[in-house]
Amino acid sequence: MDEGLQAFSENNHRNITIVSKVPDVCRKQPCALGIDEAGRGPVLGPMVYGITYCPESRAEELKAIGCADSKTLTEEQREKLFGKLDSLQDFVGWAVEVISPNSICNNMFKRLKHSLNEVSHDSAIGLIRKALSLEANITSVFVDTVGPPEKYQAKLSALFPGIKITVSKKADSLFPVVSAASICAKVARDKALSTWKFKESPFISLKAESQELKWGSGYPGDPTTKKFLAQNIDGVFGFPQLVRFSWSTSEQILKTKGVTVEWEDTEEQENQAVSVKKFFSNSGKYNSPRRHPYFIDRKLKQATKLI
Repeated sequence: MDEGLQAFSENNHRNITIVSKVPDVCRKQPCALGIDEAGRGPVLGPMVYGITYCPESRAEELKAIGCADSKTLTEEQREKLFGKLDSLQDFVGWAVEVISPNSICNNMFKRLKHSLNEVSHDSAIGLIRKALSLEANITSVFVDTVGPPEKYQAKLSALFPGIKITVSKKADSLFPVVSAASICAKVARDKALSTWKFKESPFISLKAESQELKWGSGYPGDPTTKKFLAQNIDGVFGFPQLVRFSWSTSEQILKTKGVTVEWEDTEEQENQAVSVKKFFSNSGKYNSPRRHPYFIDRKLKQATKLI
């Protein structure tokens, strides 16, 4: 995982998927696959989706090594458990998708908004398909729900006929294979956040190289995170890409500390109903490219004619 996360830190504006080797036994025996996420709520850093899979007959062994809901474990415990999971390569496989803050914001700011729930569903579906493409014999899937469990389960069942889908609230505490997935996701998120490399150093107020730059857990209520947001905003360019611009927390700070930009409203003029016949008339209005109001207001004319 470390090598993959190093690649992410170098290009942290893009998503990355990191996969383990598929155990031979997982190609032959019916396998259970668990899905969970980490970092859905924070205003800082990526959201990470994780999967873990193993033969259905050995799923309880994950509970025996201590796999539990990652939120109930300390960071040290999670690190140790991930190390154990990664060492069980004879019967356990895993994968994580690290979804960059940049990707989350771009989806939520689209003209046709792609919600965080939809981003989550896309990631979960993509990871199941990834496991299947690697020829893991997935026969059952257990998912911690995003949105109404019944609708999510119906959606996944339609996409993956022949695989038994179970979508449940608190799945990370009910099914060991989901607990294991939650550990993979949380460890990946923590590492991605702690090793983040800033591309915007000219306007970051503290130097990351000196280890003085602190941003905390990334949750809006964290005092360290609040301080980071208050100190590291540029009036024109906003926050560094570590920050999710689409969160209300960052939007409010941008409103109070950012530079107000007023855009000239030409929408009304452009949206006026125009007969298609006018585009074929002899008048020059529609036969030549429309000039921007900037040039019209300043009475600027084209000095040379392009051929």
